[in-house]
Amino acid sequence: MISLRHWTPLAVARKAADYLNVRGNILDIGSGTGKFCLTAAHRHPHCNYYGTEQRHELVHYANVTASYLGLVNACFIHANITQINFREFDHFYFYNSFFENIDQENAIDDTIEVSQSLYEYYNRYLLAILKDKPAGTRVVTYQSLGEMIPASYVLAEQSFHTLLQLWIQQ
Repeated sequence: MISLRHWTPLAVARKAADYLNVRGNILDIGSGTGKFCLTAAHRHPHCNYYGTEQRHELVHYANVTASYLGLVNACFIHANITQINFREFDHFYFYNSFFENIDQENAIDDTIEVSQSLYEYYNRYLLAILKDKPAGTRVVTYQSLGEMIPASYVLAEQSFHTLLQLWIQQ
């Protein structure tokens, strides 16, 4: 059941990739093993996809897979969200990465601190980042409550029983 909570289904990755098939650098926040970036990079070789993940081993597996597949437009970064220079990225994919800070039952491992305050901090942090992005910035959320989406973003589309939401900054 861990895969249902933490890894993007392929159909969702395809739909998100098609919406984020735009000019600029796309960042997957909490990329895990890189399924979204790998799928998107394969579908849209002219776009650049980056994944950030705080688990070193998952970053390693994602980079090995990208190399094996010859996807030069997919790169994975070992970092916490607070260590990322968001000015380098134009659009974003977010699969409820912070939920594991409050979900003890479905943890990937025991390396992530369980903390409601950390969950709220990360959401506020991302909210502040997204507020400062220019008009036209696209964000895709999957299985997210939307706490990190500023009011200046408009829901352009939703699918997969409203679990996948496609946003754009006005």
